[in-house]
Amino acid sequence: MPILDSSALDFVSRSPEQTRRMGIRLGALMQPGDLICLQGDLGSGKTTLVQGIAQGWGSLDPVTSPTFVLVNVYQRPDGHSLFHLDAFRLNSATEAEDLDLDALNESGALVVEWAEKIKAALQPESLWIHMRYVDEVQRGMIITPHGDRYIHLLKEFRRQAFGG
Repeated sequence: MPILDSSALDFVSRSPEQTRRMGIRLGALMQPGDLICLQGDLGSGKTTLVQGIAQGWGSLDPVTSPTFVLVNVYQRPDGHSLFHLDAFRLNSATEAEDLDLDALNESGALVVEWAEKIKAALQPESLWIHMRYVDEVQRGMIITPHGDRYIHLLKEFRRQAFGG
């Protein structure tokens, strides 16, 4: 278990519904240009969280893991897109660079599953969420902000989700 810095948030989601609700709260706070990096083993709840993020973002599109297509796009009524990249099948940051992540991020927000595999290709300012399987229904999450935008985003998320 990593040692948390004071701006990180560590909590346990008690159900898939709670994981989705946390995603909804986060998605509602996101803006075009934001980068959310998800890390965690298979079954740790990454796609469930993204379902909530897309809903909070304002998209009505169904969310599925883009393992075989690499990137899914979820639109919201104002025309902004949420890009959902699954880096599981990528072998290097170089392969990710071929996807022109900066262009995706400029035209919307970007959520990356298996982000640790392509970390060198991602902008350093981001919000990292390390997810872990606890038991059949519970998932642990450590959310760590990198950069002022994400420190403020996490503070607001914490206030809305937990009060205070």
